[in-house]
Amino acid sequence: MDVFTMVVIIVTVSVGAGVINNYLKTQRKQAESRDAEGLEAEVAELRARVEVLEKIVTDDKYTLNKELNALQ
Repeated sequence: MDVFTMVVIIVTVSVGAGVINNYLKTQRKQAESRDAEGLEAEVAELRARVEVLEKIVTDDKYTLNKELNALQ
């Protein structure tokens, strides 16, 4: 094997490794992006649920029923 062939093989392996590395980084970033979107959706859903619960607890009828139950 002559020097030129070795240089071509080394360059080919280096470029291939760089391409694979970039591909894996891109895949990792996409997975993190999907996870972040899922978490944002879950947080929005939980905020809506807490808002509904706050409306129920601060309702006058809820307080009145609680006081009536305490008397019985």
